[in-house]
Amino acid sequence: MARVDFYRLTRDPVERVLPAIATRILGNGDRLLVVAASAMQRQAIDAALWTLQPASFLPHGNAGSPDEAIEPILLSGTLDPSPPNGASHIALADGEWREAALAFERTFLLFDNSRIDDARATWRSLAARDDVDNRFWKQDESGRWSEGP
Repeated sequence: MARVDFYRLTRDPVERVLPAIATRILGNGDRLLVVAASAMQRQAIDAALWTLQPASFLPHGNAGSPDEAIEPILLSGTLDPSPPNGASHIALADGEWREAALAFERTFLLFDNSRIDDARATWRSLAARDDVDNRFWKQDESGRWSEGP
């Protein structure tokens, strides 16, 4: 069963949230595909993976680079259901739902208030399915994440 984690970004931008998610994924021995249509957003994520936590650089690269197959985290502008790095997890960093994400073991849909209506529609659509496990995560004022409505 595919799992989709909805992360509503009310306090921190995606480039501050994604490194923590990626750290846990890599810590479990898994690989991650990060999809963001905007090149500027991919650049911001790239910079955050380099510098957000100086003591723990997160190895990553861009789709289309010579080393894409060996990158634990691969940044891409499009969703490849069979990513070159063999990722089993995907982060939709731009908040745009893509149905092909259900081919992955776990999907992280990160969205801010500008995409709340789209996220709600996606939640309702996926909740009607028996083959998807939806989870919703919200952030409190101190930055802690908790599961809930």
